[in-house]
Amino acid sequence: MSIRPFRDIFRRKTKVIKVGNVLVGGDNSISVQSMTNTLTKDVKATIEQINKIANEGADLVRVSCPDVDSTKALKEIVKHSSLPIIADIHYHYKRALEAADNGAKCLRINPGNIGDKKKIKEVISAAKNNECAIRIGVNAGSLEKDILEKYKEPCPEALVESALRNIKIIEDEDFFNLKVSVKSSDVFLSIGAYRQLSKVTDYPLHLGITEAGSYLPGSIKSSIGMGNLLMDGIGDTIRVSLSDDPVEEVKVGNEILKSLNLRNRGVKIISCPSCARQAFPVIETVKKLEEKLSHIKTPITLSIIGCVVNGPGEAAQTAVLRVLIGGGGAGQLADQTYPLPAMQRLDRRLRDAKALQDALRLGHGELTQICVGACHRPWLNLGLRRDLVLLGRLPADIVVKLTRLFPQTPARIEVEHRPSPDRRQELHRLVPRLQLQHELKVE
Repeated sequence: MSIRPFRDIFRRKTKVIKVGNVLVGGDNSISVQSMTNTLTKDVKATIEQINKIANEGADLVRVSCPDVDSTKALKEIVKHSSLPIIADIHYHYKRALEAADNGAKCLRINPGNIGDKKKIKEVISAAKNNECAIRIGVNAGSLEKDILEKYKEPCPEALVESALRNIKIIEDEDFFNLKVSVKSSDVFLSIGAYRQLSKVTDYPLHLGITEAGSYLPGSIKSSIGMGNLLMDGIGDTIRVSLSDDPVEEVKVGNEILKSLNLRNRGVKIISCPSCARQAFPVIETVKKLEEKLSHIKTPITLSIIGCVVNGPGEAAQTAVLRVLIGGGGAGQLADQTYPLPAMQRLDRRLRDAKALQDALRLGHGELTQICVGACHRPWLNLGLRRDLVLLGRLPADIVVKLTRLFPQTPARIEVEHRPSPDRRQELHRLVPRLQLQHELKVE
């Protein structure tokens, strides 16, 4: 039984497909992708942008292939890309053939726009020969004429009918390495279409709110639209479509997944908006930390709290690694140890985070949570207390390694199951200062 059932998201079971070395669907992580906005024929610029997208944490990248020069350039681009490349194809089927032959790992097409069945057969044959996946990309702005005439306007039923029609076209050619999208710039239309489609097909679904707009409105629309679907367990790969740098699309996409605990990568910041109670410059601290920690890939939750009202309690719920930097309600509940001058302790906290990140790479144990924090309990008149909290089932060697990283830090272990007497004795022998604490009762 889950300890916090209100957080549980039960993903829809879908088929698993391969896009290069990335598995999409099933129980695999929800992948994040973006699309280059350089001229594809400009090989150097396109490769540079792909590298930036990859460094930000994308799993897949889409490249537009509108002409022969673009598909020709793709051959060179693929050689220097660390990400599987999806070729974006519209109308001319030969571009799809060229892209598949030149190394694309997925073709984004709308079979209804390709033309007759002979051309579609050639595209599918090229995909088969090159171990290339296909994404059927249905869009409210480019529905087939007969479907649009039938429904009078784009609606969920229209998008789903188009998707099912195109799925059948490809399945009839004995091809099943498919994923599907039914996008619209209308949040309600997109949500309705994806929900309907998820009930009638088990192919992986690519989520997106298309043409969402500039950074701020586009991020909000995408978060609302995709967030609703992801919480329903719908979605296997996502793209945030912004009129902005593609790197920003990846940032927003990863943040959406992090906020739903569907994928933890890099630093998740919990910070207060700041007010008159703040004991240090919260906003400046947040900005500085975002910059300094942008390179970290290990899941870390960083709490930056300006006072003692809600912050420490909220920060206590964070997972994996918690570095709590907080003030203390100066002149209110604090004694002489408060407020904490956070910026003076910033570098030490960052070193702690880096050291712990390195320890996590060791890959030991079934680690569910590690917290490193400044526990502020002025209401108990305890002053500043820093704890190393290890939560989960940890082998003795990793416990020793972690506690040695923080020799001055009081250490305690919170365990889901009470350790055996032998285990308890072993841990105390290795780490004399360790306090074992059995807090979570699991039926």
